[in-house]
Amino acid sequence: MSVRQIKVLFIADIVGDPGLNAVTEMLPSLIMKYEADLIIANGENMAGGSGLKKEQAQILFDLGVNIITSGNHIWSKPKIFPFLDQNPFILRPANYPDAAPGHGWCHMELHDGVRVGVINLQGRSFLFPIDCPFKMADKAIKDLKDHGCNSIIVDFHAEATAEKIAMGWYLNGRVSAVIGTHTHVQTADDRILDRGTGYITDAGMTGSHDSVIGMDIQTSLKRFLLQTPQYYKMALENIQCSGVILTIDSETGNTLSLNRIRLPLE
Repeated sequence: MSVRQIKVLFIADIVGDPGLNAVTEMLPSLIMKYEADLIIANGENMAGGSGLKKEQAQILFDLGVNIITSGNHIWSKPKIFPFLDQNPFILRPANYPDAAPGHGWCHMELHDGVRVGVINLQGRSFLFPIDCPFKMADKAIKDLKDHGCNSIIVDFHAEATAEKIAMGWYLNGRVSAVIGTHTHVQTADDRILDRGTGYITDAGMTGSHDSVIGMDIQTSLKRFLLQTPQYYKMALENIQCSGVILTIDSETGNTLSLNRIRLPLE
């Protein structure tokens, strides 16, 4: 039997309206360029840099995004909570308590009956001490395998590089890819681990790159220099779309290639 490949486009943390505008302008051409079968986007920072609104999520779905992942900032806009329960394709980190709104993983059937699973996890180093992401990964993987998913992509939303790398090795050979998010700085350590799992510590950020992780430079400097609360403003210059493109063998679930994307908005 010939190898059946699927291509997954992962759009890194979308920050504010600048990031959403970049996705709106660039995603249709990216889908065509990479012949993507599945599009995942981290959307937890779309609402002014923190949180997600229902109408913003719908824009992404209308553009062709299949699954929206998130992280600790998904809780910043409470009006999204009912929608998290209603829509299984907007994920919050799975290792929050079961009573928290929403879903931590999902699966989707693509062409020819190929099933792909997506898991959203959150780290605990320098973040909230929620449930163990490693043990939750075990639970989610078993459920997705039981639903016929050979290919599984993990968005690991974490602060510490060491925790992300540890997760990559922990899941090596059990998932197709571990893609780090949260720090908004794309790392140059994209690789395929020895058992076929694609890995990158952070996929980067979609938004202004003449900024402090998407925020206005002067406002951010005041925060650090004065050590007083500042009202964050979105930066508006040098808008770029970052992420990764994966090619996966749908029969084995192994990643065949993983390449970084970082493209300017023209």
